[in-house]
Amino acid sequence: MERVTPLNLNLLRRRPDVEAPELVAVDAADRLLLDLAAEALRRPGRIVTLNDSYGALTLGAAAASGREVRAFQDGLVNERALAANAADLHLAGAYRSCTLGPELFDGVTTVLMRLPRSLDELDEQARLISAHARPDVQVLAAGRLKHMSVSMNAVLARSFGSVTASLARQKSRVLVAAEPHPVAVPSGPRTARYHVGLERPLELHAFAATFGGASLDPGTRLLLPQLRGIEQRPVGSAGRNADIIDLGCGNGAIATYLALGRPDVRIHATDQSASAVASTRATALANGVADRVAVDRDDALSAVPDASAQVIVLNPPFHIGSTVHEGIAHRLFDACARVLAPGGELWTVWNSHLRYRPVLERTIGPTRQLDRTSRFTVTVSTRR
Repeated sequence: MERVTPLNLNLLRRRPDVEAPELVAVDAADRLLLDLAAEALRRPGRIVTLNDSYGALTLGAAAASGREVRAFQDGLVNERALAANAADLHLAGAYRSCTLGPELFDGVTTVLMRLPRSLDELDEQARLISAHARPDVQVLAAGRLKHMSVSMNAVLARSFGSVTASLARQKSRVLVAAEPHPVAVPSGPRTARYHVGLERPLELHAFAATFGGASLDPGTRLLLPQLRGIEQRPVGSAGRNADIIDLGCGNGAIATYLALGRPDVRIHATDQSASAVASTRATALANGVADRVAVDRDDALSAVPDASAQVIVLNPPFHIGSTVHEGIAHRLFDACARVLAPGGELWTVWNSHLRYRPVLERTIGPTRQLDRTSRFTVTVSTRR
C-alpha cells in the first residue's frame, strides 16, 4: 500500500451500528492516540489495532504508515462499520481483520488500542502482546478519563516493564507500554455455577471480553423462570433449524437453561461478540447440551430469514460501548419484528425505568407483562 494523505476522520460513520446526533464514530481518545502514535507508525515492523470502534485507528494508522494494518474487533458490528468506512474512503485493502491469538502479534512492533472496559480483557490482550510481539513492541492504549483507572496501569505492568501515561487532552489519555516480559496467558474462561430451579446447577463459562463475565445478571435471573411458559407453546422452525432463538446470547445462560429445561427443542444462540459466541459454546458444552445449541456470530439476526421464527428470547443491552443509549434495544426490536412470523413471540427482560412496553407494542405487537421489580420488567410480545 502506498502512503496516502492523512485520513479525514470526520468522514467516518457508525453504520450499521446505531447512528444519532449524540453518538460519534470518532472521539477525542481516537484523535489523541493517532496524534501521539505518529512517530511509532514510522517504525519498521507490523502494526496491529485492537478494539477499534468504527475504523478510526485502523484506517488512520494505515493512512499514516502506508502499510497494511492487522485489526482485531470483538464486535461484528464494529468489523462491518470498519469495512464500510474503508470502502467509502477507498482503503479496503489497507487492513486485514484477524482473530485474537498469537498469530495476530507475530512480527508486530506497534499496537494501537482502545482500552477495554474489562480489566480481564485488558490483561488477556496485554499478555498476548508481550508473549508474541517483537521485543521492541510499543503499545499505545487510549481511553476517556471517566472510564480509566490506575488499575489499568497495574494490569499493563504485569506484562510490560515500562508503563507511562501521556498528558490528558480533551478528557482523554494514552498509556504507553514497552519492554515486554511474557507471562502465562489465561488458558480458558472463567466459570461459575448457579441454582436456577433445574435438576443440576447451571454452569456458566465466560471469556474475558464477554459482557458481565460468568455472572447471572439480575435481569436474566428474573427472566429464566418465566421461560417455562414457552414449554407449553407449540414451536415451529425458527432461524437455522431451531425452535427458539436466543438473541444476544452473552455467556449462554438463557440458551443453555432452555436446552436443559426442555430436551425436545433446539436453540439458535447468536451474538455479535466473538467472545460471547465462544462463551456460549463453552457453557453449552459444559452443561451437556452442545448438540442442541447452535451458536453463530451475527449482528441483529442479519443471517436469519424474514418471518421465520416462532420464539425469540432477548435480554437487550442498554450500552453502546460505554454510552447508555436506548437505540441499541430499538434496533434489536426491529430485527425481531422482521424475523418473527405472524403470531410469533418475543420474550424479553428490560430495565423498568426504560419503559419499553410502548415500543414493543408498536414494533412487535400486543405485549403483556409477566413479572416486574423496581429494576426489571419481563414481557412477552406477539407479532401481528
